[in-house]
Amino acid sequence: MEATGHGIPETHHPWPHSTGFRVAVISRDGSRLEKLRHFLPASTHDRLHTLVGDVGSEEGAETVRGALLKSVGQVTDVVSSLGFSWWQGGPPHAQSLKELHRVLDTLLLSTFTSWKAFFPLVKDNPNATYTFITGGAGERLLMPGTGFLTLGAAGALAFCQVLREEYPDVPCKLNEVKLNMGVTTPERLGPGYGSHLEVGQAVASLVEKRRVSHKVLSVGTPADLKTLTAEGKL
Repeated sequence: MEATGHGIPETHHPWPHSTGFRVAVISRDGSRLEKLRHFLPASTHDRLHTLVGDVGSEEGAETVRGALLKSVGQVTDVVSSLGFSWWQGGPPHAQSLKELHRVLDTLLLSTFTSWKAFFPLVKDNPNATYTFITGGAGERLLMPGTGFLTLGAAGALAFCQVLREEYPDVPCKLNEVKLNMGVTTPERLGPGYGSHLEVGQAVASLVEKRRVSHKVLSVGTPADLKTLTAEGKL
């Protein structure tokens, strides 16, 4: 499960380096948090707070929320980037119900339990944001054998749509960044791919500028990332 990032007033992310935010990152894998800390310049470490926890259950998410508030205080921005980016286990008839549950838990249900715990912290604040990171895999079968990825990703897309329509007047900026492109590290970039650093900068700009709400920002090219970074919208 990937991390959920939270902005803290003064608000795998280059945020502390690029924007001056104080950022809390939650992951159930402590080694990922250490990797993030080593990736960022030492000068930013005082603005990075890491917490090991599992937001994939209601109890776990509540525990993490309590630890976060005790550690850093008020939360102003939440970025939900949960699940895995790839699954290719084969056609549906070859899968078990247990595997389907695992995929749905990772891509959809953890998105719900995290939102349920953290949305109340920001929903009534017009200067706060809640941003989901989703992917285009939920709109089509990417290639044979990836069907469960489509099911889980489609559930996340539908959940985001439900929230926009169920909470049309919520004061905080509620948005979804849908990545319709591959994302990788700068040294592995190829045609049609975007850098994870560029994605982080684009999302940070969206959060910082607060220019739109209840929008799906579909990013299909590196040029879209540059526009989102520059404008805070698409």
